[in-house]
Amino acid sequence: MKITKLEDLHADAGWRTLSFLKVTTDEGVVGWAEYAEGFGAGGVSDLLRRFAPLVIGMDPRAVGKITSTLQAITRLAAGGLNNQAIAAIENACLDIKAKALGVPVCALFGGPFREKLDLYWSHCGSFRVRFPDMFENFGRPRIETLDDLTKLAKEAVARGFSAVKTNPLSVVDGKLKMFEGGFRPHPGLLERNIDGAFVASIKDMLAACREGLGPTPGLMLDINFNQRTEGFLRVARAIEPFDLTWFEIDTHDAAALATVRQNARTPIASLESIHGLRAYRDYFERGAVDVAVVDVLWNGLWESARIATLADAYEVNCAPHNFYGDLATLMSAHFCAAIPNFRIMEIEVDDVPWKSDLVTAPPVIENGRLTVPTTPGWGADVNEEAVRAHPPKKRG
Repeated sequence: MKITKLEDLHADAGWRTLSFLKVTTDEGVVGWAEYAEGFGAGGVSDLLRRFAPLVIGMDPRAVGKITSTLQAITRLAAGGLNNQAIAAIENACLDIKAKALGVPVCALFGGPFREKLDLYWSHCGSFRVRFPDMFENFGRPRIETLDDLTKLAKEAVARGFSAVKTNPLSVVDGKLKMFEGGFRPHPGLLERNIDGAFVASIKDMLAACREGLGPTPGLMLDINFNQRTEGFLRVARAIEPFDLTWFEIDTHDAAALATVRQNARTPIASLESIHGLRAYRDYFERGAVDVAVVDVLWNGLWESARIATLADAYEVNCAPHNFYGDLATLMSAHFCAAIPNFRIMEIEVDDVPWKSDLVTAPPVIENGRLTVPTTPGWGADVNEEAVRAHPPKKRG
């Protein structure tokens, strides 16, 4: 079996674009992968087109060889967009290999360890605050007050989700406003200084969420790169009364993250922006996290499984970074099913109503739990007709 063609496809998803890689073979077996385009300068699609001549003619079932080959030729610029493009090719080839063998992808890694996956509602309330008009057009009530946030938390419990994760929100002129995560242009982007108003807003928001959830469901707070070490520590102390499942932060400094974890009573989750096994090692050696967040689209499932194995050696659980489309959800589900040290799976509940049309078999979710697909490959292909029906919008 040989790779004959690589194609990238893209679909509008409201506030973002969903991107897919299609890998075709000479035996008619097609592999699919979702990938993340549009972070910073974008460019993953351009790299996929540049890598295409290198992998065309290779056997897609030799997944490790393909990945290692591409990593070798990009070693002078390892990680980043190169890593994400390699991961997309790796993931599509895993889909092909599993289909050729007639097994689900997780079976390639010794799975499934489990047939059902606990889910948490990610960005619960956050994106409705950030994109109120869009979600109202989709029939989703606006989240404008702390009372609205409490009601949404109650809805999450009623729908069976075992946990929710939200982001910093503040009340401005009587309405909730979303803080940026430290990676989008806004006042204070460079300084990232903590102040009392920020801490007070987080406490008010978490109190509203906890009131709606009740005492037992999980609650997470994700502030991304919003603060420096000083700010992370101050927030960690302030949120202790809310019994969070974890406090999620981003930093590229393993020593700084270890300092936060050593001084926080709330479990620390991080590392969603890290590429590759070697980059994760320093964080594990320093005891920097309680939960390692692994992006399957950025790392590839083969590499992600290796990261999870390393994490397991340090008694660290893993959770996927998954705020993408339904194919990515299936890809992340196979990761969760293939590792013993699974914590809980992220899923994006608030999204465009046509998201599930973009795949041939959407994820099956009942009572807040996802059923791991048992059909060959990821369990679904991309619906090319639906993708073409929702062309991506030009974004400034």
